[in-house]
Amino acid sequence: MDGAWYVPPGRPSGPPQLDFPPVRNGIDYLASVVEHLDENDSDVGPRNVKYAVLHLQAAVEVLLKARLLREHWSLVFKDVGKATRKDFESGDFESCGTDAAVARLRDIAGIAIDRKEAEALKDLAKDRNALQHYGLTHNARAVEARAGRVLDFLMRFLDTQLLPLLEGQERERAERDMIPVDAGVKNISSYVKRRLNRLRGELAGLETKTIMCPSCEQMTLVVAPHSGDCRFCGVSWDSAELLAFDYLGCSDGLLARAYPCPQCDTAAFVEGVNFADGTRLSDTLYCFGCSARHEARDLATCAGCSRPWPVEADADRLGATLCPDCWDQVAPEGVA
Repeated sequence: MDGAWYVPPGRPSGPPQLDFPPVRNGIDYLASVVEHLDENDSDVGPRNVKYAVLHLQAAVEVLLKARLLREHWSLVFKDVGKATRKDFESGDFESCGTDAAVARLRDIAGIAIDRKEAEALKDLAKDRNALQHYGLTHNARAVEARAGRVLDFLMRFLDTQLLPLLEGQERERAERDMIPVDAGVKNISSYVKRRLNRLRGELAGLETKTIMCPSCEQMTLVVAPHSGDCRFCGVSWDSAELLAFDYLGCSDGLLARAYPCPQCDTAAFVEGVNFADGTRLSDTLYCFGCSARHEARDLATCAGCSRPWPVEADADRLGATLCPDCWDQVAPEGVA
């Protein structure tokens, strides 16, 4: 990856140095996994799956132990009782396996890893051992599906348990390295299917607030006043950014079709967005500012400024629907 070779500050130039600290090393393995499974770049065949499995298992081992290191350096030793600082700094020791790492993350670090996730990690380790040492004869799609389960787990593990703990340049570099990974996983069907299945429970009851995310194009973006957060890809948006995306139905961007909201007066009242509950905003108008929703049948076009306005509004006293601003301009003097 870019920047893998470097000369540390203050050190005379010489042979290039390997620079792969644990989290970055794990992300590098994930980047390789995505390259092998990305269905947009090429057909994913058995050889692609083979190397994806090998590198995904390497990512698991590196990233789980990277989190253990945040608790204490001795936890990465197979036998914690024999851990010494000297051996750790020299790298001359046998590290713990995946099962032990999972147990220590649960019991010592207090990290929730459920039974299905632990089983997926075990299955991946078995596939990796068979590929590495004995040769694996198995349905490539089945192996890819198992890899997809682990990839889903690792992406969430990074987002919640590792990246938030990084600081400064290490955090910035990790976030840059994750950009192609985040982009590539959207093209891996096994990952997408697994993640969407898991999100069904998380999004249950939020269907009236869930729209399509302009980044990953999944129906997983939960909107709130002035904002939206995608539960699939993790990208957050403010209302202005959401209004600017033409996926909402306007070829020039939605700003040309955004009206002032009858409730908050923010120019973020729109039609044409699909919600996960099946509602189409051609029938319902929604405000990205305050999250107000109005049925189209309850609205009329203001005769003065063309903004949608509730038909039962008091401004209808001249025989035409007028919003308060337009009513103030035409109302006879003394008429309240």
